[in-house]
Amino acid sequence: MNQLTLEEAEKSFSRILWEVMAGEEIIITHDQKPIVKLTSLANPKPKKRIKAGSAKGLIKIADDFDEPLEDFKEYMS
Repeated sequence: MNQLTLEEAEKSFSRILWEVMAGEEIIITHDQKPIVKLTSLANPKPKKRIKAGSAKGLIKIADDFDEPLEDFKEYMS
């Protein structure tokens, strides 16, 4: 969600409308207080796409991951 001052919004209203139509929500502030929230009525906000590598460091694989399990040793010989 983007936040702009009223003065910034006046300067770039056309660009702001295109962003809102693409699914962005925009808050317009005046004197550091939110006064307007722009959202699209035509298109619901698209789901966020998952970035490749965003879970890096969160998943741990054991060193013996690919070793045969004790319960299956009799079937492996």
